[in-house]
Amino acid sequence: MTSTTTGAPTDVAPPGPSTPATAAAKSRRSGGHLGSYLLVRFLLIFPTIFILVTTVFVLMRATGDPITASLGGRLTRAQLDERIAEAGYDRPILVQYLEYLGNVFRGDFGTTISDNRPVTEVVMTYGAATLELAFYALLVALLVGIPLGRIAAARRDKGVDASLRISGILAYATPVFFAGILLKLIFSVWLGWLPVAGRASTDAQIEIQRNGAGTGIFLIDAISTGDPSTVLDVLEHAILPALALGLLTGGIFLRLVRTNVIGTLSTGYVEAARSRGVNERRLLRQHAWRPALVPIITVIGLQVALLLSGAVLTEKTFEWKGLGFQLVQYLLARDFVAVQGLVVLLAVVVALTNFVVDVIAALVDPRIRY
Repeated sequence: MTSTTTGAPTDVAPPGPSTPATAAAKSRRSGGHLGSYLLVRFLLIFPTIFILVTTVFVLMRATGDPITASLGGRLTRAQLDERIAEAGYDRPILVQYLEYLGNVFRGDFGTTISDNRPVTEVVMTYGAATLELAFYALLVALLVGIPLGRIAAARRDKGVDASLRISGILAYATPVFFAGILLKLIFSVWLGWLPVAGRASTDAQIEIQRNGAGTGIFLIDAISTGDPSTVLDVLEHAILPALALGLLTGGIFLRLVRTNVIGTLSTGYVEAARSRGVNERRLLRQHAWRPALVPIITVIGLQVALLLSGAVLTEKTFEWKGLGFQLVQYLLARDFVAVQGLVVLLAVVVALTNFVVDVIAALVDPRIRY
C-alpha cells in the first residue's frame, strides 16, 4: 500500500532576508525615507521664511513709516504726508503687512527710498561681489580649519594640539573688523605687499569693462580677459578680505573637526580596528573621518549666515562694493525699505543653503533620514 503526503512543495523556499525581493523592498523603503526626509526639509523652508519676513517687517515698522525715517527733516510736513500717502504707509499696519507678503511672493521686495531703485536690481548689481567674497572666505576657512583640525586630533593633548586650539580660539574670537584693520596695517601699510582696499585696481576694472564679460564676479571676468596681470590684480585685492572673514570661520572649523574626529576615534568599531593592528593614520583616514563629516557639513551650512553677516563689516572695512557695503549705506541713509528687502533676500539665501546642506548630510550619513 502506498501513501501520499500533502503539503507545501519542498523545492520552493520561503523568501528569506537575503532574497532579491526583500533587498529591493529595503531599497525602496530607504529611498522612500530619503524622499520623505528631503520633502519635509524643503517644506520647512516656507514657514522659516515667513517667520523671518514677519519679524523683519515688524522691526522695521517699529521705528515708524520708512518715508519719515528716511526723508524727515529734508521735506516739509505736507510733502512728507503726500509721499506717505503715495506709498500707502498711512493705511492700517495689517493691510500693509498683507500687501508686503503678496509682493514678496511675487518677487517684489520694494523700491529703495534714497535712490529709487528696485531692491532686486540692487541685489543683481552687488550680489555677485558678496558671493565672490563669501566663496573666498569659505575656501580659506576649509583650507585652514579642516587640515589643522585633523592634525590637532591626531596629536591630541600634545604641544601642536594646544597651539592649534589656542590659535582657533583667537581666530574666531577676534572681531572681523579688527582683524581686517590689523591685516591692512601689516600687509598694506607696513609691508606694502597687498592693496589696502577695493576689488581691483582702476586699470584692471577698465580692462574688465572693456572685455565686456559682465558677470559681476571679478575673478571670472578677469580670467575671460586672458590677461594674467589682471587676474593677479584681482586675486591680490581678494587676499586680505578673504583672510579677515575666512579665518574667523576657520577657527570654528578647526575646533569642530578636532572634537568630532577625537570622538569618532574613541568609538567601539575604531577601537576594534586598532586592536587588529591598524595604524593610526589609516584609522583616521578610513574609519574616523567620514562619520565625523556629518556635523561638520551641518555647521558649514550654518556658517554661510555668519559669512554673509560678517561680509557687512568686511566689505565696509575693505571698501568691497557688495551687498554688505551697500547695506551699510542704506542704514546710514535710514532707508528701511532697502534694508528690509536686502535682509529678507539674504535670509532666503541662508534658508536655501541650509536645505542644500541637509541634502548633502543625508547622502553622507543615511542614519539622519530616519
